[in-house]
Amino acid sequence: MNKPVKTTCPYCGVGCGVIVSGDEAGGYSVKGDAEHPANCGLLCSKGSALAETLTLDGRLLQPEVAGKTVDWEEAISQAATGLQKIIAEHGPDAVAFYVSGQLLTEDYYFANKLMKPFICSGNIDTNSRLCMSSAVAGYRRAFGSDTGPGCYEDIERAKLIVLAGSNTAWCHPIIYQRIMRAKKANPDLFVVVIDPRKTATSESADLHLALAPGSDQLLFNGLFKYIVDNGEADKEFVTQHTQGFEQVAHSDLPEIKTVSENCRLDIQDVEKFYRLFARTDRVVTLFSQGVNQWSNGTDRVNAIINVHLLTGRIGRPGMGPFSITGQPNAMGGREVGGMANQLAAHMSIENQQHHEWLKQFWQAPALTKTAGLKAVELFQAIEAGTVKAVWIMATNPAVSLPDSSKVRAALKKCELVIVSDCMRANDTTQYADILLPAQTWGERDGTVTNSERCISRQRPFLNSAGEARADWWIITQVAKKLGYEKAFGYQSPAEIFCEHARLSGWKNQGTRDFDISAFAELDEQAYAQLQPVQWPVTQHSPGGTRRMFGDGQYYTDNGKARFVPVANSAVRACASAAQPLMLNTGRVRDHWHSMARTGKSARLSMHVREPYVELHPDDALDYRLKENALARVSSVHGQALLRVRISAGQQKGQLFIPIHWNDQFAAQACANQLVPARVDPVSGQPEFKHTPVSIEASTPAWYGFVITRRELTAAADFDYWTKIKNEHSLSYELAGFTPPDDWTKMARSLLCADAVQAEWIEYYDPAQSRYRAARIDNGVLDSCIFIGPDCKLPDKNGLLKMFSVDALAEADRRSILSGESASPMAEQGAVVCACFSVGINSIRQAIEQRQLQSVDEIGAALRAGTNCGSCRPEIQALIDATLNAQA
Repeated sequence: MNKPVKTTCPYCGVGCGVIVSGDEAGGYSVKGDAEHPANCGLLCSKGSALAETLTLDGRLLQPEVAGKTVDWEEAISQAATGLQKIIAEHGPDAVAFYVSGQLLTEDYYFANKLMKPFICSGNIDTNSRLCMSSAVAGYRRAFGSDTGPGCYEDIERAKLIVLAGSNTAWCHPIIYQRIMRAKKANPDLFVVVIDPRKTATSESADLHLALAPGSDQLLFNGLFKYIVDNGEADKEFVTQHTQGFEQVAHSDLPEIKTVSENCRLDIQDVEKFYRLFARTDRVVTLFSQGVNQWSNGTDRVNAIINVHLLTGRIGRPGMGPFSITGQPNAMGGREVGGMANQLAAHMSIENQQHHEWLKQFWQAPALTKTAGLKAVELFQAIEAGTVKAVWIMATNPAVSLPDSSKVRAALKKCELVIVSDCMRANDTTQYADILLPAQTWGERDGTVTNSERCISRQRPFLNSAGEARADWWIITQVAKKLGYEKAFGYQSPAEIFCEHARLSGWKNQGTRDFDISAFAELDEQAYAQLQPVQWPVTQHSPGGTRRMFGDGQYYTDNGKARFVPVANSAVRACASAAQPLMLNTGRVRDHWHSMARTGKSARLSMHVREPYVELHPDDALDYRLKENALARVSSVHGQALLRVRISAGQQKGQLFIPIHWNDQFAAQACANQLVPARVDPVSGQPEFKHTPVSIEASTPAWYGFVITRRELTAAADFDYWTKIKNEHSLSYELAGFTPPDDWTKMARSLLCADAVQAEWIEYYDPAQSRYRAARIDNGVLDSCIFIGPDCKLPDKNGLLKMFSVDALAEADRRSILSGESASPMAEQGAVVCACFSVGINSIRQAIEQRQLQSVDEIGAALRAGTNCGSCRPEIQALIDATLNAQA
């Protein structure tokens, strides 16, 4: 690598630019790209740690068929033959593709092109269905198109920012940092957070509306009525540029008192929010999964859009409804028609003229005339046997889909499962008949589109690992074997991108929002040098388009935006007395999806080290649950065994479980085993925010942990286990409901599986039920195990220090089984700032000893909070707690 490479982060839909540099030792460093408009040089903890995730451990490096390594020719032939056989016997709708917002646009384009016009089925859907499809459906109902109206610059231009259903500080840290910087530059900027939970985001809000879960529509419907009743509507805009106002205005809109009672909010807070929104011209409403992931998510989106249309706050700087999406290329997948109910280039599957245009452009013999199966329906059809072959690309549905146990059962019985992935072993690949090794970030070459319609390049800086290939290349090879060589004869992503661009302008003439026809004739060099730009990009707007709808024209039949009446939503009762609590699922700050990448970074595992269930202190008391003990959470669909976290930030009766852990990192920790396959009838998006569950204490006979330099193949034998990456080792948290007959035998079988002779030391106190042992190999601590009758075990920091040295000091050798290092060291404690690995003890000590009283002072002293800023609320809470304790 001769010079730094500018590319795009592979995580969330913010779409941050990064610069990757190589060093003489063959390593890499990553920093934010100051010239990229999405992040202006900022990076979150995940982006900052990208260089730590480039290892080859766990990679799928060669094609496999039926568990045996084969060459590419054999793998492609087997895949094509299997698909042909099923299509010939059962028709094209017996085949499905399940793709991903982590594919590049060029990959996505070819997957959709192969499925809809050539295989001639609509059965291609994407994991983006799980995170943003309700926003898409809401946009299309209101605007006649899947158009995100605004841009990130509107954050800095706004006077009021409303964050609805988004823990932005953790899930979109760079957007959160831009909000905080805007607030610092403009103290008059007011931030309202609408979220049942008290989160890192709500800590920084001027007003936190901790509404009853599920009552968002009621809140926004009440806002609509307030604006009308107080004469704050933009009547000229409503008259000239919208339709359907009377339908909403004459629907059952709630009074403020009704909103207050049913949302369980202080009436003064509701009035304050309504007054602020009604009287502030520049308002941006950022919404995410807390709005989308409900069985009425589309209605929630339209309730938000309705109040923006009512006040004319759209299409101008500093205002508009803004969906912040979860995946790096969720929008790129929508551009190419990578969802079951879309056609390419934002053409409509219901529009016969669009069908004819697409067939003509692609010179295709046919084109599916009906929408295919959406994600949840697709896997239900696999389970039912009507879909007999599925090709899964760059996603892990056995973890991410609701009712995941049924998803696994469906894959197990499916006649043909093809999986293209960069990882050899995950919860989905175990069901694959054919495994195809795909490139991953650093190897891929193509484009992605972020939440503000900004197209950016992902550029390669690594050679492909093993025999990994680009997803678009894999698709072309299968397509050629199926007989479609002419349509899939391209040799580079640049050629595919140009076809994508030509199609966007095909028969368009301003009738469709997505148009990048200015790129239709790019050569390879121009494609390589492509700079970030927001679509539309046409001859009339060659520099891109920051905002849409500034002219008041929409993509509906009459050019007017539509108001959409939506029913009031209120808190739903639990399903039964057997499941008296409600489960909400979501993300943690430093991990991503099912942890295939972030799980490789030690520092990204330091902030939240284990899967957990979080609940209110009153519920903990009622159910006799203690902090850090284990609890079993159950629904009618499955169970999970998790650590207990007690937090006043949870509402009583509500539980929260992170989505990331799966069978590769823990036992019985997959959150989506609990979640039913209930979906929004318009968008098909599953409801991940409202599952009836029960909880009970689970009391093992013993707790323990292992720290080791090697993977423990036998860890799965324990009732409870989790795996955590450390800088020089791996940690396993363990628990069992039955003690072994022989602790020494159990420990040796676990730590000495390699049969290499090494020094073994141990301690056992049967009266206290405590066992400890360590394995030392040539003066180096190889592994250790600590067992006790409860979860109060020694702190690991001293032991982890011993794993960081090449040879144990004699004092440390003698102190291993005490669990403490004899060498003097500063215990930094649990990590608060993952970007710079700053722990809680270090921050407390700086506050106490240096009398630091602000987050900025902590940043100047320790660097904590000076990068992505998502830890700043935690640091502020530590300052407050420490100073209060001193007082």
